[in-house]
Amino acid sequence: MTLRLATDIGGTFTDLVAFDGATGTPTVAKASTTPADLPTGVIDAVRAANIELADVAELVHGTTVVINALTERRGARTALVTTAGFRDVLEIGRGNRPDMYNLVSRKPPPFVPRRYRFEVRERVDRRGNVLLPLELSDLEAVVDACRRDAIEAVAVCLLHSYAHRAHEEAVRDALRAALPEVTVTISSEITREWREYERSSTAVLNAYVQPTVERYLEDLEQRLRLDGLRSPMRIVQSNGGTTSVRNARRRPINLVESGPAAGVLGAARLGERIGEANVLYLDIGGTTAKCSLIADGRPQTTTEYRIEWRPDYAGYPVLVPVVDIVEIGAGGGSIAWLDTGGSVRVGPRSAGAVPGPACYGRGGTDPTVTDAKLTAGVLDPDYFLGGRVRLRPELADRALRTLGEPLGHSPGELANGIVRLVNANMISALKLVSVRRGYDPRDFVLVAAGGGGAMHAAALGAELQVKRVVVPPYAGVFSAWGMGLSEARADAAQTRLVQLGAQSAGELGETFSALEIEVVSQLVAEEIEPTSIRWERSADMRYRGQEHAVRVPVASGAVSAETVEEDFHGLHRQKYTFDLRGDPIEVVTCHVSAFGRRPSLPPPATRTAGVAPAPKGRRRVDFDTDGVHEALVYDRSLLPAGFEARGPLVVEDETTTALVHLGQTLEVDEAGNIVVHV
Repeated sequence: MTLRLATDIGGTFTDLVAFDGATGTPTVAKASTTPADLPTGVIDAVRAANIELADVAELVHGTTVVINALTERRGARTALVTTAGFRDVLEIGRGNRPDMYNLVSRKPPPFVPRRYRFEVRERVDRRGNVLLPLELSDLEAVVDACRRDAIEAVAVCLLHSYAHRAHEEAVRDALRAALPEVTVTISSEITREWREYERSSTAVLNAYVQPTVERYLEDLEQRLRLDGLRSPMRIVQSNGGTTSVRNARRRPINLVESGPAAGVLGAARLGERIGEANVLYLDIGGTTAKCSLIADGRPQTTTEYRIEWRPDYAGYPVLVPVVDIVEIGAGGGSIAWLDTGGSVRVGPRSAGAVPGPACYGRGGTDPTVTDAKLTAGVLDPDYFLGGRVRLRPELADRALRTLGEPLGHSPGELANGIVRLVNANMISALKLVSVRRGYDPRDFVLVAAGGGGAMHAAALGAELQVKRVVVPPYAGVFSAWGMGLSEARADAAQTRLVQLGAQSAGELGETFSALEIEVVSQLVAEEIEPTSIRWERSADMRYRGQEHAVRVPVASGAVSAETVEEDFHGLHRQKYTFDLRGDPIEVVTCHVSAFGRRPSLPPPATRTAGVAPAPKGRRRVDFDTDGVHEALVYDRSLLPAGFEARGPLVVEDETTTALVHLGQTLEVDEAGNIVVHV
């Protein structure tokens, strides 16, 4: 068994990358995602790659099942148990609004209606001291209601349980004994950070998706085993690392951004290969576009992630480590539509895999970004997915004409407008992860991935003035490529509000030591070799009187208050353009992440220098503001190392199409990356 196999379920396609352990040579395959039965898409991808599962040494899987269950509201009927007097925390939420001038904005409706939110008498203070003992007899009403209304999952979030877990654990044990068929989530098993609303939301969302995820993972594993899989299966988490199936079933909320997080990890490893520590990552798939930033070779993670967040909608907080990603509804399947004012909008609604864009010929009638790119001449209708899918330009033209004619726009004009709108949305997203956080895009390379990334990246890179654009080999399956390089990871956090100083350094050191033991023990339980485990520490810190904190790395060993303080001032200045030297500093929460053995980068598919191939053809391409040009079209697989050409160009492979605009230069490096100097 020599293969390391990675599968990634996306909104439109299920991607597969398999690394040969002996040679490092990757095998790549794509299959249509099957929304009604997701494991089928995985099995189809394995068969399309002609892989024998008996030859697989390890299977790594990324899934959209969690985010789909949440956004489509297809989770379990869930109840919440909380401290008496705090039943409505989940509904009250936060008073701040994303769009402060929107006088008719509404808060997100809670996943648990009020009739299923129950109280128990108990009280603990913020330091973990018991003020009122737990009254387990209060659970009788919870048990009766769960039986009566067929509740499938219960979330438990008691006040200040991050500091004192015993009450939540007692409630969990009592509920499991009385309701063995119901899954029970306690907040202190998911996170031990403060903020009651965020902890309640996280516990509820974990409980809401847990039955669905358990059924899915059980079904997938059984079917893979029947097909011959004998090796371990690991699941990609939102932090970019992997975990065991058992842990994924217990804490499914950790999988909310499973696939996109692996793509960010892949971009960091690609930056390592090409000698670029600062990377802006853009992944454009069939449904969404994802952006992230890698500084000094390290992907950024956050515990302030919100599901369904938009500039005008608060969304639902998830208090677990998630690779810091900005995601917008702007993919190849994103639908163009008219708002009530008669203006054209694009996304977030998507044609998805079924029926797909109009040009797929599967019944879709709404114009999408893919239809616009086909009409503009960027896509070859006979070479989509290497020719396995034939696109129908006449159907794209009809869809664009239906929307555009009442506005006085031809299909070509509307196609340009759609692409321009999508690019503007992507520029905003890229600035959110860079400029808005104190980073200058001119110090970064832009790595473009996903089926649509390379079509938009050259235009976006030029506007952001990045150093250059890099389109890696297998860009269309890049998240799966990143999964194949992911390492086991476990995270733990503990809120410990103390003023930074020499006197508190010892207390902080003890907190970090306890967290280190916890995360290392988790990886050892997953059969990760102890000698391969390393860990990283950080602390959320703020000036006293502030509400929000800055994440500051903390070196191993004894905590040096002076070093940590200086690092905090610098990071605060980078993020907010000022610091308050001399003001008291508070440490809010300690974080520790443990990592298993890091898979080696497979050797690149080295390209030798050679004679430049003849173009495979020419195509009239509408470059929008750059005009319509007769562009040379090249087959990417034939381009040798050192190949250079000036735009306008189109470079095609089986998974993506790269566009090079007028005045830009394309180069192929020794690893087969397309480098566009913008």
